[in-house]
Amino acid sequence: MKSVRLSKLLPLACALLLGSFNAAANEPSRPECIAPSKPGGGFDLTCKLVQAGLKDHGLLEAPMRVTYMPGGIGAVAYNAIAANRRNEPGTLVAFSGASLLNLALGKYGRYDENAVQWLTTIGTDYGTLAVREDSPFKTLDDVIQALKKDPKSVAVGGGGSIGGQGWAKIALLAKAAGVDPRALRYAAFEGGAEHYMALMGGHVDLVTGSASEIRAQKGNKIRALVVYSEERLPGELASVPTAKEQGYDIQWPLIRGYYMGPEVKPEVVAWWRESFAKLQNSAEFQQYLQDRDVIPLSVSGQELKELVKKQVEDYRKLGEEFGLVAE
Repeated sequence: MKSVRLSKLLPLACALLLGSFNAAANEPSRPECIAPSKPGGGFDLTCKLVQAGLKDHGLLEAPMRVTYMPGGIGAVAYNAIAANRRNEPGTLVAFSGASLLNLALGKYGRYDENAVQWLTTIGTDYGTLAVREDSPFKTLDDVIQALKKDPKSVAVGGGGSIGGQGWAKIALLAKAAGVDPRALRYAAFEGGAEHYMALMGGHVDLVTGSASEIRAQKGNKIRALVVYSEERLPGELASVPTAKEQGYDIQWPLIRGYYMGPEVKPEVVAWWRESFAKLQNSAEFQQYLQDRDVIPLSVSGQELKELVKKQVEDYRKLGEEFGLVAE
């Protein structure tokens, strides 16, 4: 039997121990995910996904907190991280396509898409339109006919002001139907679950939202009329037709992910990305996402930076098309 000298094993053991120590040293001691909205809704869901995933897979020693920083559909949180909380190793902020749209429209003040470090995406959600179960609107065409007859006859609620992604989802439909989007009766809400509460209270007739939000609101007797996806979604929303099926070729994918402060150290950012990679390689976590009507999507590093830049450019063109930004 061939023997191995202890002197040869010690350097290897030390190297392994040092690598383990360095990895542990980069793990943040007070992890936090900021949902830039009130509780409920897509940002909250995005934080809850990573909170549960990292805990269930043992990737964090300390439990992750979810905190809320509403204001401007992400503007308050974005400015806080870019200006004052630039080097917090444990702080992630949830973002979505709505965040990128507002960046494109200049609604985040002096900060653009280069002001933070884009960490990773976790999945893709899709836009929806929904009504109460007892609504007279049974199909997308019912809504369109009402809008054509009188755009003011349908009170539409959504997250964010005119020009935001909530408004854009009904504006695109109106435009496709030959209705002036500026004539729509749109009620703006900060986000979270406010527009769904307004729907259940009878204050609006229809809400714009996302597939994952519909699932979260299923106990409130809400019925989705359409999903803005390329094809029908799996799971509980499989019965909801796409806009294309109903005669309108409209798609609204909504990436969900996280960013960090611009001065967080590269080794800490690398730790987070490695942890997310482990999480997203888990079949159980992939199923966890799909059960919540989020289609898994993992993009990070330079690829994510380029994706963000492209989406901001595309949203800026859309804003110009609707007369929301100067060309």
